[in-house]
Amino acid sequence: MHDTAYEITTQPRPADYPAYLPAPEGPVMLPSEIPPGIQMVTLPGGIRTLAYTQPPAPAAPPVPVVQPIPAWAKTTALLTPTIGGGIAAAGIGLSYAAPGLIAMSQTLWSAVALIAAGVIAVPVFLRTARGASRGRATTHITQNITASGMFGRANGTINHR
Repeated sequence: MHDTAYEITTQPRPADYPAYLPAPEGPVMLPSEIPPGIQMVTLPGGIRTLAYTQPPAPAAPPVPVVQPIPAWAKTTALLTPTIGGGIAAAGIGLSYAAPGLIAMSQTLWSAVALIAAGVIAVPVFLRTARGASRGRATTHITQNITASGMFGRANGTINHR
């Protein structure tokens, strides 16, 4: 079809021909001689050549889904310093109030002793005061009640002495 003005010739392959160039009869190196990380590949044009290859990229680890912080955790986190500060303030307050608390406890024990003495002394005082105001002896009342049967009518007498 086309008339060429020059003749196409091929040169014989020299002895120091690089192994990575394609050869018409096949690869120059044996597959066992190819170093690691290099492979014989076929390019899109059909030419076979040696090329550096990269191992396949490892699968990316799954991206963790961000979980929202629960409301109870936020509340607890906000209240923790407040509660700790309140406990510390209470401890400091008790250390300052200790002498007053000791005095109040002694006062309360004195009040308990006074109440106990009043429970014993007031009836004795009232009994002696009644006896002194009356000049006569106490009245004795005797009751005699009799009944016949479980549901019988009861009869009784009262004696004043």
